[in-house]
Amino acid sequence: MAESEQDGEFRQFVADRSATLLRLAYLLTADRSAAEDLLQIALVRTYLRWRKISTNPEGYVRRVLVTVAADERRRSHHRREVVSGQVPDVARPDQPYDQIDVRDRLRVALAALPPRQRAAVVLRHWAGLEPAEVGELLGCSPGTVRSQTARGLDKLREAYTAHPEVEKR
Repeated sequence: MAESEQDGEFRQFVADRSATLLRLAYLLTADRSAAEDLLQIALVRTYLRWRKISTNPEGYVRRVLVTVAADERRRSHHRREVVSGQVPDVARPDQPYDQIDVRDRLRVALAALPPRQRAAVVLRHWAGLEPAEVGELLGCSPGTVRSQTARGLDKLREAYTAHPEVEKR
């Protein structure tokens, strides 16, 4: 069975961009399995609209990732566990593992942000998009993107200063 040109373009897009898009999905969900599911949903929706969006498929996929991640978070918010209290004895991280601890704290802090703040921070500082591009993806103005990013960064800074047992890098 011959592959259509559009199918070939889509396959090439997935081969070229799926690793980067999976990292974005992971940063939006803070869970590997949820990120894989999220990317799968985004790629299916992209495939179904490929003819219309083939000029900027990555932008379309990013938009779907952000939208679906925010929708999922709202739906599952009532099912999340709420951690309370504090672990009494916190050991200092071992040198080879302290970078992992720092990344883990960042992942946990990102997961605690509201969906729009998390999306704004990830799209601005990880994906490197300009406020106008992020605003287009999130359906808001560049000014709103800047304020959501600033608030998100403030909360991330709070998460790092609240737990001095892990050194800042």
